[in-house]
Amino acid sequence: MRVKIEDWDDAYANGAYIEGADDFPSRWARAALEFRQTMGTRQLADIDVAYGESARQTLDLFRPEDQPRGLVVFIHGGYWRAFDKSVWSHLANGAMQRGWAVALPSYDLAPTVSISEISRQMGSAISKAAAMIDGPVRLTGHSAGGHLVTRMICRDSPLAPDIRARVERVVSISGLHDLRPLLKTQMNDDFRMDAAEAEAESAALNQPIENVELVCWVGADERPEYIRQSELLANIWTGFGVKTSVHLAPGQHHFNVIDGLADPQSPLTRALLE
Repeated sequence: MRVKIEDWDDAYANGAYIEGADDFPSRWARAALEFRQTMGTRQLADIDVAYGESARQTLDLFRPEDQPRGLVVFIHGGYWRAFDKSVWSHLANGAMQRGWAVALPSYDLAPTVSISEISRQMGSAISKAAAMIDGPVRLTGHSAGGHLVTRMICRDSPLAPDIRARVERVVSISGLHDLRPLLKTQMNDDFRMDAAEAEAESAALNQPIENVELVCWVGADERPEYIRQSELLANIWTGFGVKTSVHLAPGQHHFNVIDGLADPQSPLTRALLE
């Protein structure tokens, strides 16, 4: 039995429930910088590739030594309000070591733009990266990024049909798939969503495209709402005939659940690529 939620801000708060939460962003940034420098030295990185008009509409692309097997796109989180691609570069390592090119886009943040505009920008970013790399496409994203990658495989996806057809699998890591509860949080002062936008941007309230697989990956130690949101989308989209699965990663919380993407042999990387 689920407990009635009285405090929606607390329900979606992560840092307050993670020991040493304040240390994670600097740790991510250091690892990301080291990875970018290494890849730059090896001439395997295309940095700040523009896909749109604003300064933040750029992506980084990391390539394997040999011809890429395809393209992975990782979209970062931060509640659509924080971070950029430079904090997460190291998460490309797992897929890159297995022969895939990996793109990491930044995007304009709320409150400067709406969540629906961010979805549109991610369609442009993925299209740009897909024009640079041939072959199949796999999408993964964390938290708000988990929302954005599942939006790409909705029937009203901003992706063009030819790009959409290349998307084989999506791994949403701790994703947010029903945005209506966020209308009750103080964060909506920045999102500025109304009920219509919250519904339109919720993958759980949309129909998926055909011929794509969905993995909802979430830490077993995360806030209950993140587990519920993951189970919700997989359950609903199963009813549309999509091959879905939910994986609760033992001992992992919202900030370390993404670590496996840096490891080519981790269960998370294998779920994305195998």
